[in-house]
Amino acid sequence: MHAQSAEINEFADGPGEKEIARLVQKLNSLEEGERTVAKLTECGGQAIGPLKRFLFEGKPSVVYQPRRCAVEALAGIGAKETLIQFLKLEKDIADPAVRLSEEVVENSAAKALSAWRTNEVYEALLNCALPRPRIGLIEALGAFGRVEAISYFIEALEDDTSRSAGLEALRQLGPSTAVTLLAAALTRTPLEGEESTGSIKRRISALEILSDLGPPAAFWPLLRPLITESTSDIVIAVCKIAAEIGSIDDRRAAMSRLLSVLPSTDWFAQGKAENCLVLLYKAGEDIVDGEIARRNASPAEQRATDRVLRTLLRVRHRTREASAA
Repeated sequence: MHAQSAEINEFADGPGEKEIARLVQKLNSLEEGERTVAKLTECGGQAIGPLKRFLFEGKPSVVYQPRRCAVEALAGIGAKETLIQFLKLEKDIADPAVRLSEEVVENSAAKALSAWRTNEVYEALLNCALPRPRIGLIEALGAFGRVEAISYFIEALEDDTSRSAGLEALRQLGPSTAVTLLAAALTRTPLEGEESTGSIKRRISALEILSDLGPPAAFWPLLRPLITESTSDIVIAVCKIAAEIGSIDDRRAAMSRLLSVLPSTDWFAQGKAENCLVLLYKAGEDIVDGEIARRNASPAEQRATDRVLRTLLRVRHRTREASAA
């Protein structure tokens, strides 16, 4: 990346204005746009003005590649201030498809800015994240590894697009996030009525990260009531924590609860539940054996399609195999 003084040096010696203008217009070509980025980067500070006009005065479109290429060229030149200004630019885009495409461009600008690990850039990214924490902003803020942005990472857990970036950022922050994750796992929104889908996804993600981090035993009395939740993914996530920090009675209760939700889980959640049952097996081997015996007493045609029975048999086999190794 060129020196950050590139923007001051906008009229240094180099290619003429007409040549730069020609290159900027070539960004509109899906065939030549990517190749043109490198040529514009080589133009240095002289290209900043034309590229800025291309972005700021140009009309966002469902075809986002030309504008993203302009962002990449500005990043290559080192036009930090222009990229910050672009992120701060207010746009009133009514068309959902165009708005989504423009977010791709903004995400590229945010990720490019993470190359400058300065307070100025960090504050600018935080301010831009205020309306909604888009994936590029979450990735960029996560690269700084600072706890000030933790509320944005938690919020990102509710959004399908930015959740993976929020998860990664929180994992990178490590144990310092534990208390915030506990609050995120316990907070149900709205407080009254049916819980929102975003709230459920945030709580599941928070529980899974807590489990990966290894929550303090002091958290368990607060988490224990979640075993009775109606959402199977929340039950599975908290039962995994029970396997790590719960008492024998807690682990047995967790195993019984897992068995009750197992029939209603999808194939992906069923895999998580199976792994959790393996972790809990020693505390409740008799519970699993009893359920296997009960299901084996069913008619042969029913046993043949009983996926819960197959899961429990795998759990017993995996556990015994591991003990024999």
